[in-house]
Amino acid sequence: MATKVEDIGAPAGPAILAGREQRVLRAGFIPLMDASILIAALEAGFAAREGLTLDLVRDVSWANVRDRLAFRQFDIAHMLSPMPVASMLGLGSNPSPTITPFSLGRGGNAITLSTRLFARMQALTGLGEQASALENARALSAVVQDMRERREQPPTLGMTYPFSSHNYEFRYWLAAGGIDPDRDVKLVVVPPPLTSDALAAGAIDGFCVGAPWNMVACERGVGRIVAAKQDIWPSAPEKVIGMRPDWAEANADTVSRLIVALDAAARWCDDADNHDTLADMLAGPRYIAASKDIIRHVLAGEFSLDAKGNRRVIPDYFQFHRQSANLPRENQALWIFSQMIRWGQTGYGEQALAKAKSAFRPDLYRSALGADAAPVDGGEGLEGVADNDRFMDGHVFDPARMQEYVAGFAVRSGGAAGSDQQDF
Repeated sequence: MATKVEDIGAPAGPAILAGREQRVLRAGFIPLMDASILIAALEAGFAAREGLTLDLVRDVSWANVRDRLAFRQFDIAHMLSPMPVASMLGLGSNPSPTITPFSLGRGGNAITLSTRLFARMQALTGLGEQASALENARALSAVVQDMRERREQPPTLGMTYPFSSHNYEFRYWLAAGGIDPDRDVKLVVVPPPLTSDALAAGAIDGFCVGAPWNMVACERGVGRIVAAKQDIWPSAPEKVIGMRPDWAEANADTVSRLIVALDAAARWCDDADNHDTLADMLAGPRYIAASKDIIRHVLAGEFSLDAKGNRRVIPDYFQFHRQSANLPRENQALWIFSQMIRWGQTGYGEQALAKAKSAFRPDLYRSALGADAAPVDGGEGLEGVADNDRFMDGHVFDPARMQEYVAGFAVRSGGAAGSDQQDF
């Protein structure tokens, strides 16, 4: 049964609505835990309190979500943070302008390799059970080199979408270890719910995906988690609420009410006292359809790295609201743009840079929640990044020196890497 607003101490009763704006919103989502805020906004009554009705539609792939938003089957959508950036740049199949006024938090991703591949890394390099993300990447690099010398096929690695945090984080991790993602391994697209089965069947040798599917693979004894999102870029945005700019303009008051509802839901999701209720919501067949126990452990940042009992606790593995996690920062959009350049998906240009920045709309966020909702921490008119915005290889992102930043990576693409050819 859905938890009512009255049950969690929020004022009840829909607001009095005026005008002709849309109040029933059809929203697409993928069955992942980072859809929690959107789900809680419905199930815990926060949307209803703002006079909105959410019609949540579970979908099977990010390409479907993108297309259904573009073709007006969805009004809003749970989207990967790079998807609005790609859309504003005209990248991918059926690109349609998309913006985001609200980030759905941080964290949730991890990189999982098959137990067979991880065992080979240990045998070849002496890798320890508690190795760091960078040590794991370097050990995989040694195995890839060994496979090349033995004329074996390179590892096949799955990610969820060409324009995704998973693709860029996986590539960043591989490259930090000395692996060229375009030459040394084979990257393919696998929908999130299918990753564990694909790993078990031997169709892939590893994947980068959001929770809870990494933990599911480990609990099944077929995978080993070797890196988490926090190891690669601690303040990275993960998923966002996407919408068409024309729809947002025509429904400005509705967008404002939606942001208020999502903000309240994010605060509720961040409260550990609500995690049992949240796990109940998410576990059902309508949403994630996964074990409540696994979901509860992931919410707590408690990981079974494999089926042998190796564990890891990652504080703040999910940040639904704290530390301005919902603010769509323009510099984050520009880092995403830098990775699109790095991997050959697009080229640099001032017009392209402006389009990429325009995908993230902190102005709409503040308009709904007030000027004090989040700090203005960027320079030269840009929304900045968090103080802990450091990457696993020591690089620091400076958007004012975009071309120099991209050129500073030893491993980068010279071609059209990560194209939309396998766009499930």
